[in-house]
Amino acid sequence: MNLNEEVHKAFEVIQNGGIILYPTDTVWGIGCDATNVEAIKKIYALKQREETKSMIVLMNGEKMMYNVFKEIPEVAWQILDLSEKPTTLILDNPRNVAANIIAEDKTLGVRIVKEPFCFKLMERMKKPLVSTSANISGMFTPKSFKEISPEIIKGVDYVVNLHHEKICDKPSTIIKLTSDSQVKIIRK
Repeated sequence: MNLNEEVHKAFEVIQNGGIILYPTDTVWGIGCDATNVEAIKKIYALKQREETKSMIVLMNGEKMMYNVFKEIPEVAWQILDLSEKPTTLILDNPRNVAANIIAEDKTLGVRIVKEPFCFKLMERMKKPLVSTSANISGMFTPKSFKEISPEIIKGVDYVVNLHHEKICDKPSTIIKLTSDSQVKIIRK
């Protein structure tokens, strides 16, 4: 399957407010435009997840990070430079994203992704991409495409035809950073 073709198809669906099922740098994700309130509602509904539980957002680099966070503690970049595996940072006071993706404590979990599909898709979108595990809330997180339930596959607008054989048993590490630079590990 052609990477650019898949990026193009996914981009069109996302532009029209749709939701996609796609491979990330960790487990398979359900995603949409992180600035689109209605598309995000569709994901919460599909996952049967309360809207008070936030979802993480993927970004493709520093420029996008600064578009969403006016201030990023220096320690955030140090953690990203040193981390050997995909790392999600929870940061304070996001802006320029949909309100229903921000947690009640005014934070947002973000991960910079270099994985080619996600990276190129965000390059086209020029916006962050929602990423939440491809399961009904409370059920186990699928380690590969074939473990994703039919309900989820039927419930999205587009399934990306890449890496269906890839197995990943580890979601990302999650680290919470407050604006006064306190660091707390949420998930190793």
